[in-house]
Amino acid sequence: MFNTLVAEALTAAGVPWFIEEGEDLLIAHRPGTTEDEAIHSEQVTVTRYNSGKPGYVAVAYEPDGLPDYAETGIVFDAPRGDIHQCARAVAEWFAEPRPTAGGVLLAALAERGITAHSDDVGMSYAIPVGPATPAADVRNGLHLTVGDRNPSVEHVPAAHTGWTLFLHDQNGEPVGNPLFSSGDGETPVDCTADSAAVANIIASVVNHPA
Repeated sequence: MFNTLVAEALTAAGVPWFIEEGEDLLIAHRPGTTEDEAIHSEQVTVTRYNSGKPGYVAVAYEPDGLPDYAETGIVFDAPRGDIHQCARAVAEWFAEPRPTAGGVLLAALAERGITAHSDDVGMSYAIPVGPATPAADVRNGLHLTVGDRNPSVEHVPAAHTGWTLFLHDQNGEPVGNPLFSSGDGETPVDCTADSAAVANIIASVVNHPA
């Protein structure tokens, strides 16, 4: 029953799959590849969330000396996400180029004339309140940071569970409560709409720093 539910959702999302009979495991693979080819390339497994919550987990693997595989990334991990959200995340994972939640946010900021600076580890972005601030000094002075509850910003948009925005003072220290916080960290939210919402808040602060 579980594999049937997953299979139907993946098919609807345009993702091919097969059943590993020995393990009774459903394996999704890149569109345009056969089952035999998928065995020798990256693939994604989908399982139920293991803490009694109703969500799903999708994990990517690649061959590491068959029959062994090595984990390459968490595709979807939402304790309260549904199977169709999970299937969309798998489809996005296999897309070329692969979209990211961070990319959606950066595009929303760019539409508003705002440049964000990555922390180089894929966890958050910093935006100076003074636009003339050199990139190397952004996090040492008055600035905003926006991060994801995931917590990485590199996950696919369908796995996005909310942005959190903080103001930092002249010394680079966080000030008070978040200026913006969305989602609950367990249920996926619309990444495009959420990114537009936080980008509007960022634009209002940057354009009216007082």
